[in-house]
Amino acid sequence: MRDIGKEILNYASRLGVDYADVRIVKRQREELVVKNGILETANINETYGFGVRILYKGAWGFASSFDLENFKSTVDKAFAIAKATSSVNKSKVSLSPITPVKAQWKSNYVIDPFQMSFEKKLNLLFESNKIIREVSGISIAISEMEFFKEDKIFLSSEGSEIEQSILESGAGISALAIEGNEVQRRSYPNSFGGDYRKAGWEFIEELNLLENAERIAKEAVELLKAEPLPEKITTLILDGTQLALQIHESCGHPTELDRVLGTEASFAGTSFLTLDKRGKFQYGSEIVNIVADATHPYGLGSFAYDDEGVPAQKSYLVKDGIFVGYLTSRETAGIIGETSNGTMRADGWNRIPIIRMTNINLLPQDKSFEEIIESTEDGVYMSTVKNWSIDDKRLNFHFGCEIAYEIKKGKIGKIYKNPYYTGITYEFWRNCDAIANEKYWRVWGVPNCGKGEPMQVARVGHGVSPARFRKVKVGGK
Repeated sequence: MRDIGKEILNYASRLGVDYADVRIVKRQREELVVKNGILETANINETYGFGVRILYKGAWGFASSFDLENFKSTVDKAFAIAKATSSVNKSKVSLSPITPVKAQWKSNYVIDPFQMSFEKKLNLLFESNKIIREVSGISIAISEMEFFKEDKIFLSSEGSEIEQSILESGAGISALAIEGNEVQRRSYPNSFGGDYRKAGWEFIEELNLLENAERIAKEAVELLKAEPLPEKITTLILDGTQLALQIHESCGHPTELDRVLGTEASFAGTSFLTLDKRGKFQYGSEIVNIVADATHPYGLGSFAYDDEGVPAQKSYLVKDGIFVGYLTSRETAGIIGETSNGTMRADGWNRIPIIRMTNINLLPQDKSFEEIIESTEDGVYMSTVKNWSIDDKRLNFHFGCEIAYEIKKGKIGKIYKNPYYTGITYEFWRNCDAIANEKYWRVWGVPNCGKGEPMQVARVGHGVSPARFRKVKVGGK
């Protein structure tokens, strides 16, 4: 891969470009889904190709192909796009400086799932599915797992040569109870496919799917008979699965600097965190600290170098409640007088890199989860993402969870079905008065973050522990 990459880069450089980079990417993905005792999906696919990005007279050109032997026509296409764009582009691109590197890196894992037997994977899926279906009242049982591997080489005209290899694994189970027109669902360890991690088969075994299958099935049936959560303003405690999405939508997306500058709006809108707010805006309470951390050992948003060759970093987005930083690229960082904090990633070889979340983490505080519950006189504890909506500025939001628990005088009580909560981003985070400690902190994997046009799917992570918020509107429709 490296030799052909150098040939592509040398050819691009001879065209007289200001800058060029080449990514050669090989991806493998395996998806397995068992539904009601039937193998519904068994899909293994592999893609391989390259993308070349050219900067000429302050304008970008990008082209890609799976045909590496006949690369010249693809490079010529990228150069032609850059030339045409430069003739009409009034705002010239300027890249913030980096130090070129030559490096190799691969993510940590113990057992390669692509080397595991198909039979062993299916046995776990069928067995967990069987346990769910044995609970009376369950109509649909779903067991699923996914494995992802990417080998990538990045070469730039500035002299960088970087090879990276990542391996990711994930799995989850869901139980659906149906009565008339009503459907109640419980999922483990999270909804939308479960949880994902930069790890091997050992992570699938750690999830304990079999040990949790009967519990979630019984909870789904129990929800059918539960009362809907009454509408009121109360204290809300969120578990990690839901809080991860809250951070994703109300902090991750609005801190993407391309949204703030108005050069990107597809699929997630723009942002209320405009340039004038940086360093001044009270985003949350004083205990709210949020970082972008691409260096975490197992987050889906971890790597060694982004797709511009910028080293993985940990930087504050919100510090002591004040909004302080953006997710940047080399192009956008230069506009605000900084160097990139390394968040440019592309969805495979045939997409141009754009700013993407890495691992956007809410840092833990000092209380145990039990202490947070015990010190709550009256409130609601919600768990597991069900549905959500947030406006294009990332301000007004509405989130639904799979289940809620009443909290009375410091104790968890009965369950409620169809729980919702709504709010305005900065008011919500300013009312955060407790965050659980490191013991309860975990990075949740999100493999399906959409952005761009044509849409690109990024694999990102969110580190959280349960947290408490005051004066939140819950319930209703």
